[in-house]
Amino acid sequence: MAILAYGVNYRTAPIDVRERVAFPEEALAEALADATASIAGVSEAAIISTCNRTELILSLDPAREESVSRWLADYRPVAANELTSMAYVHWDQDAARHLIRVAAGLDSQVLGEPQIMGQVKTAYDLARRAGTLGPELNLLSRVTLSTAKKIRTDTDIGRNPVSVAYAAVTMAQQIFADLQHNKALLIGAGDTIQRVAEHLTELGIGGLAIANRTLANAEALAAGFDARPMQLTDIAGQLHEFDVVIASTGSSLPVVGKGAVEAAIKQRRHRPIFIVDIAVPRDVEPEVAELPDVYLYTIDDLTEIIEENIKQRRSAAESAEHLVLDGANHYIRERRAHQSQALLRSFRDNAETIQEAELQKALKELRSGADPQSVIQSLSRSLTNKLIHAPTVAVRNASADGRNDLIEYFKTLYHLD
Repeated sequence: MAILAYGVNYRTAPIDVRERVAFPEEALAEALADATASIAGVSEAAIISTCNRTELILSLDPAREESVSRWLADYRPVAANELTSMAYVHWDQDAARHLIRVAAGLDSQVLGEPQIMGQVKTAYDLARRAGTLGPELNLLSRVTLSTAKKIRTDTDIGRNPVSVAYAAVTMAQQIFADLQHNKALLIGAGDTIQRVAEHLTELGIGGLAIANRTLANAEALAAGFDARPMQLTDIAGQLHEFDVVIASTGSSLPVVGKGAVEAAIKQRRHRPIFIVDIAVPRDVEPEVAELPDVYLYTIDDLTEIIEENIKQRRSAAESAEHLVLDGANHYIRERRAHQSQALLRSFRDNAETIQEAELQKALKELRSGADPQSVIQSLSRSLTNKLIHAPTVAVRNASADGRNDLIEYFKTLYHLD
């Protein structure tokens, strides 16, 4: 059996194809069971399905590769010819290398994004619970995730933010060492503000409020984060309560003026306020930057940081590739070692059978009154002769056949000159 990684991703397939190929999480267990039952030659299976990729990871007879695309075309609303033109195929060591790169975020649309490693781990765990993960994919999952973790630990691939939302929150961390003691006001209720809220919540922000022109929208978003909803008209009177302000609305005019910030600073007794204005047109009057104890950044400031961080991630990705190769090589060595276990068990069983037979023979002689010293000498001689009989015959045959490579290996194996 061989390992196959078969799939499509954001590079090879447009979103309409990826949508049709993707598996809902609640349907994965059933799909795994069907794959192992329906795809000829499959003994183990896992499925990674995210917005950017769907991949089947299979322990499969290599002669049955075409059955994989046929099954996927039958199981999902996608044509076989679409898969043929868009799917990629990786076998064995190349499959391990590919999956390590995926788990480490080296193959992601956002280079180094951290979520994918958890998604890969979840895919393996789900397959394990579904009973479709056996020794082959268990080994692959262990090597894949341990190598990906090493890459993220030993390189800078994921340490520099490359999204506007994450960059804004990271900058807030640089101003306030422990956000658990701080409160944040988010202005707007769109996707960017939602992602900012997610990041702040993960960091344990001490308090969160969401302000929007339409209170219902603020309430809807706030409900998911245990946040306080506000209207834009409430900001001026409550701004002094917040240490962090991040704004991203669609307003054509500023929603936070210099006067409101100046009044808030006085009430805060000059405790600093960190403000990030992600909006275009700007939500915060530029003159706010002139005020003492105010740290104001715009989308342009974040863009410069993000572009520099992308460069750093690309550099880290280049240095991570040798770790990927090491991991793939380690996987192949471990796989070969696992595949030899049956042979080693058979070898040991054979030796133990010989040992047991000689032992019983010796005990029988001792019970019949034979001289113990003679019995032990006979046991030792007979056991040695029987254990070295097979390799002795092999060496003689190798010599007769001119197989000097086997002779040299025999010398190495037994440390002979």
